[in-house]
Amino acid sequence: MKLKGSYFYTLRENAKDEESTSGNLLVRAGMIKKVAAGIYMYLPMGLKMYQNVQRIVKEEMDKTGAQEVLMPSLIPAEVYETCGRVEAFGSDMFNLHDRKDAHMVLGPTHEELFTIAAKSMVRSYKDLPFTLYQQGEKYRDEPRPRYGLIRVREFIMKDAYSFDRDEESLNNSYKKMYDAYCNIFDRIGIDYKIVRAGVGAMGGSLSEEYQAITDIGEDTVVLSTSGKYAANLEVAKHKIIDDVEDKKELQLVETPNSKTIEEVAKYLNVDFKKTVKALLMNIDGKLTILFIRGDRDLNVDKVERLLNAKEVNFADDALIATSNAVPGFTGPIGLTGASVVVDEEVLHMKNFVVGGNKEGYHYINANADDFKYDISGDIANVVAGDMDPDGEGTLYFKHGIEIGNLFKLGTHYAKDLGMTYLDENNNPCIPTMGSYGIGVGRAVAATIEQHNDENGMILPMSIAPYKVAVVPTNTNDDAIMEYANNLYSELESKGIDTVLDDRDERPGVKFKDMDLIGIPIRITIGKKFVDNLVEYKLRKDSNAIDVNKDEVINMVINTIKDELK
Repeated sequence: MKLKGSYFYTLRENAKDEESTSGNLLVRAGMIKKVAAGIYMYLPMGLKMYQNVQRIVKEEMDKTGAQEVLMPSLIPAEVYETCGRVEAFGSDMFNLHDRKDAHMVLGPTHEELFTIAAKSMVRSYKDLPFTLYQQGEKYRDEPRPRYGLIRVREFIMKDAYSFDRDEESLNNSYKKMYDAYCNIFDRIGIDYKIVRAGVGAMGGSLSEEYQAITDIGEDTVVLSTSGKYAANLEVAKHKIIDDVEDKKELQLVETPNSKTIEEVAKYLNVDFKKTVKALLMNIDGKLTILFIRGDRDLNVDKVERLLNAKEVNFADDALIATSNAVPGFTGPIGLTGASVVVDEEVLHMKNFVVGGNKEGYHYINANADDFKYDISGDIANVVAGDMDPDGEGTLYFKHGIEIGNLFKLGTHYAKDLGMTYLDENNNPCIPTMGSYGIGVGRAVAATIEQHNDENGMILPMSIAPYKVAVVPTNTNDDAIMEYANNLYSELESKGIDTVLDDRDERPGVKFKDMDLIGIPIRITIGKKFVDNLVEYKLRKDSNAIDVNKDEVINMVINTIKDELK
């Protein structure tokens, strides 16, 4: 692309309404422009980079044998009602009515439509397995669109769905996608971790996420110093250590003006880790009191999964009054009128402090056999420094951007939509499904979050919209411009996407723009051209080198080959 006469502009100042580095740089580089909160237009150079990511995704998906389709975004609501997902997505789903008052939605995801498509073909076990995928539009009414392309309301997702006979066959399809995703993100140039995650509204038995590690990430990624464990905070576990103290005598002691766990621990001069706090909750309309170690936070996602709960909120005074619980002094010993859920770690503690269900009193030296409970399970967040589940390392936290996910969906969608196949004995069976998604825009944003400096983007060769920038410093010099145009034409003829900055601008302006847009290779044709030399600089390096003008094309080719290995 020759810049003179092309659609190209950059901004010198930071974008006022962009919170993320990637969003700011993409706007400043003239690659995207905000239309409304969470809605962006992709401008020529931004679209070209976006399409480079899509090309990598397509190449790796096609290698797995998956077949590409394209699903509509305007979908009858009844399609989602069949599987109970209108309720599951709630206000995140865009709703509208057509002129005949039919209820329509803008598709937030496409499991149902892919299942309907598969159902049209599958009759026998001989028709399985296969995988379909698309790179199509999705719409979600995010309550807080932010961080540029990271959390938006309209986006393109690569979503794929595998259809298998059973769980064993699904494992093979899942592994293909797992490997393909690793190849995709390796080629894009993203530093990522693969973590266990909750299944959420998607359902299923297993979910893994590809998290791009970056400070602005909204997700908390839990990692182990052993390098063998990674999970999203919502599902992260730790090794529970048994307290080996001898049991002491249970005592009810006065704790005046000490309602919070911090006040109680300070008053009794005990470690937070020797306390157990109560959380008085309204779970699906029922008073449920949860007990976790005093220094930990409740993990609502874990509670929802453990209790199969739809709504988890704090209980109001009226609901609390149906029990003998005393806010600020609630404990499990002698507790009545509520369902009692205990974090499994509490059952391994000894001689801990809990509320006495009496104003101004707590028990000391409490143990698990001093009270009854309805259910126990993992309901608390891990904290940095916990041992990982295998006991081989300690846990630490990083922030991440979810750029891809894998789900073992099981038979849920196929069953609800009436999809079956006949096995070898002509018995009807329900196929097992997998779901696999990549946020293309998020992958672009995550890459820029990881690859930038004070001057702009440092784009990996694989996704850069142009690989080379040819920058003549004096457009009035006929010899310089003749060489610049010939170099540009020859690079383009070899399939190397090249920018020729033939604008009548000062060299400093051109250099700043090329740094901002992050083109990997810059070839400057300036004063040393009289000596047959040009300046060759990689965006990721601080120093440039002088190269003979007749050798520069071979150097470009070798650089690109090395970068794309």
